[in-house]
Amino acid sequence: MALFQLRGMDASTLVRAWRAGRRAVPVPTHVFLCIADHFEPDWNAADRDTQFSRIDRWVNGFPVLANESGDSRGRPPQHTFFYPIETYDPVYVDRLMPLIRDGYGDVEVHLHHDNDTAESLRERLLRSVQQLHDRHGLFSRDEKGMLRYGFIHGNWALDNSHPDGCWCGVNNELTVLMQTGCYADFTMPAAPHAAQTRTINQVYYAVDDPQRPKSHDTGVQAQVGCTPPADSLLMIQGPLLLSHSNRGWRPSIENGNLIPTQPPDPSRLDDWLRAGVGVSGQSDWVFIKLHTHGAKPGNTDMLLGESMMRFHEALRSTADRRGFKYFYVTAKEMAQLVHQAERRFESPDFNALDWPAFE
Repeated sequence: MALFQLRGMDASTLVRAWRAGRRAVPVPTHVFLCIADHFEPDWNAADRDTQFSRIDRWVNGFPVLANESGDSRGRPPQHTFFYPIETYDPVYVDRLMPLIRDGYGDVEVHLHHDNDTAESLRERLLRSVQQLHDRHGLFSRDEKGMLRYGFIHGNWALDNSHPDGCWCGVNNELTVLMQTGCYADFTMPAAPHAAQTRTINQVYYAVDDPQRPKSHDTGVQAQVGCTPPADSLLMIQGPLLLSHSNRGWRPSIENGNLIPTQPPDPSRLDDWLRAGVGVSGQSDWVFIKLHTHGAKPGNTDMLLGESMMRFHEALRSTADRRGFKYFYVTAKEMAQLVHQAERRFESPDFNALDWPAFE
């Protein structure tokens, strides 16, 4: 992606992205990889048969790819489908569920909305999460009995952050998300879109200002041994930096996007590590959250094809060469691992990646 496309971004953000791109590649002990898919089988006004076909390609093709790879504990790659609840139809999610039941990923919440209110947003989230739980068995309950879900905002406009004021309308969206059970937001990075936050390459907590948009522009970084601010929402960002990796002398943006023009080339791995997204005080753990739109046919070809297979092979050889362990995780698992890092875990406990059982 060319540098001129970043003209809408805040200048200080560009400087931080440039500095991130100049860092030395760290040598972590643990790397956690999550692919957050803005999964929209209805893309381009697809009819019913086309949507079924797009979902079936994943149900049939992803296990073939995943079973050829395994992380440091032998687990196959995971894929988190953030499903657009504004177009929810149970038959499509039913079609996707064999992948989830067979252990290849999870389903979370994606939402495109415009000119909304806090009341209508709250009602839609609560209704949709309950439907997805009752019909498909999705989501876990916390110790208070609340269903917990991960979230990605459509059109990048989280908390009414689009500069034109469109594609949301709710200045207190972070509060509504917290009140309805959202455990973390995975929207960022948005660059080169102008909704990009000034905070980059961080796991942090955003406190809502209900009178103003884009409260997640800044926040308090997640830190070992520290209690998050009250009434704050966990934000898990993907990498954002200006990269020179295998692109000649001109820098380009690295935003963790997986599309045919930004394939999962092994050379990108150093940039994702260089971004250093993680918990302050636990730099040995690096969280790599990538994003894609996996239902678009061209993206599907890439994500289920040879380039993705080569990436998994390169990740394995890189981990062996540099001496770190790597783990494929879902969005929910990544959030729980963040909390383990905050609690000073030296090694991840994969048997505790859920909220306490609710009776």
